[in-house]
Amino acid sequence: MNSTLTYAFLIVLLASLTTVLLRAFPFIAFGRNKETPPLIRYLGSVISPAAIAMLCVYCFCSHWQSRGVPAGGAEFIAGTVVVGLQLWKRNPLLSILAGTVVYMILVQQF
Repeated sequence: MNSTLTYAFLIVLLASLTTVLLRAFPFIAFGRNKETPPLIRYLGSVISPAAIAMLCVYCFCSHWQSRGVPAGGAEFIAGTVVVGLQLWKRNPLLSILAGTVVYMILVQQF
């Protein structure tokens, strides 16, 4: 085996082991019979929406900085479609797919 293939194999092996350990950590730390601490439950309910909000702000702001304030119409229209569908249908898959389709149509056609 050459060194490049060995290196790639070791990287995949290390990434796999890290993933397994991260997935097993809650079971190791809290066990099956222990109650999850209130702080961990609170963080579990807050981190996902906060991360999504942070990504939205980052994407819209970085887009404006790179293209100027007038740009970004397609992003805001697609974002509005996603939020509107999510509030109406409460189906994340539908909202994300529809927003992606609307964004791609707007970017490709205009």
